[in-house]
Amino acid sequence: MGAGMTKSMPRELTRQQYLDLYYYMRLNRAVEETMVKLFRQNKIVGGLYSSLGQEAISVATCYALEKKDWIAPMIRNIGALLVKGVPPRDIFMQHMAKYDSPTKGRDGTSHFGDLDKLHIVSPISMLGDLIPVMTGVAVGGRYLGQKIVAMTWIGDGGSSTGVFHEGLNFAATQKAPFVLILENNLWAYSTPVRRQVPLENLADRAKAYGMDSYIVDGNNVVAVYNTAREAVERARAGEGPILIEAKTFRRLGHAQHDPAEYVPREMRAHWEARDPIALYEKFLTAEKLLDAPGKKEIDERLETLLASEREFAENSPMPPAEFAEGGVYCTGEDCHKIHASWERPIAELTPPKSSVKAVWSVPGFGTGKGSGGADAPIHFGDTRTVIAKPPNNGRPRKTAAKPASKSAVKKAKAAVAGASRKARR
Repeated sequence: MGAGMTKSMPRELTRQQYLDLYYYMRLNRAVEETMVKLFRQNKIVGGLYSSLGQEAISVATCYALEKKDWIAPMIRNIGALLVKGVPPRDIFMQHMAKYDSPTKGRDGTSHFGDLDKLHIVSPISMLGDLIPVMTGVAVGGRYLGQKIVAMTWIGDGGSSTGVFHEGLNFAATQKAPFVLILENNLWAYSTPVRRQVPLENLADRAKAYGMDSYIVDGNNVVAVYNTAREAVERARAGEGPILIEAKTFRRLGHAQHDPAEYVPREMRAHWEARDPIALYEKFLTAEKLLDAPGKKEIDERLETLLASEREFAENSPMPPAEFAEGGVYCTGEDCHKIHASWERPIAELTPPKSSVKAVWSVPGFGTGKGSGGADAPIHFGDTRTVIAKPPNNGRPRKTAAKPASKSAVKKAKAAVAGASRKARR
């Protein structure tokens, strides 16, 4: 399937799935709103990056994965962390640099992961670098027989980095079970997308690598889920990597310090009217999936959860000063214990089953031997393959050159002419 705006798909969700998407979007926004309050109270020590207006993308794409699958979120993908099972307290403490945070207070933003249980790879600040990393995770999982899919996210600005293209080429060449979510939120910091990319659809960048791609309304959570689910199923089935461009809008600045005054007021007003949570609430109400009592129950559930999680985070101690020198380098088993989890017989990948002759073969160009053997015999087209004769006691045989007969010359010319005619067809 080439790039094209996805239409409403026939896939039906259960009532619980519809409500799950709503709950996680609401939780995503509530967590960020809580962190804004903490930031203004000077309790957050690092940067704070908002996903306001983009919640549907992080939540729905991650919700389309299975528990065993791997993700590598970026700074605006808190929704994916929540869907994967990261508790809000960990996100609060991470930004507050508390001792009980996943990094024990060594980081003041979202640079943390969970390789053991949740299968989360930490964000990398250099945009695009997660693409080859997660391609490696996908290929490694396939090698181990795990039947996993790896997913990461990138913005419109990050799609202009060199490693974005190197990573996609690598993923496509390996036919990796990998899904890339390209969040086109129209601004790379203060640079509008039209000033940095001469394309209307960034999904078209996948064409250069023979990859399939989708374009989806990033503010329609059901459309995003259906699109992501189809892409994940195709990647898991061995169809190779897939790119999804989700068109949306970054409603706040790059971070808390950025007022985003460069955004035209008309553009902001247009997208604020297309708030993904408000749109989804209307849908759920119209479909009789959510009523006033149900909404009130979710409101109270979120309020209770966040009050408890915030209290835990604020009461967590700061790390001791002497702790700063630890954890700079991985020291092996005492740092982490992550080992390969084989889900296929290792014998399939070790000799003698995995043994192949140390020879390379190119159709139409013959077969080459290892560096210790004779030179590779080469042939073209339909001419007969030249067979290398074995050496005579380490020395090439001396044979007297015989002049070619007229009939042999005619046959050779006819063969060359035939091969030329085929090449021109």
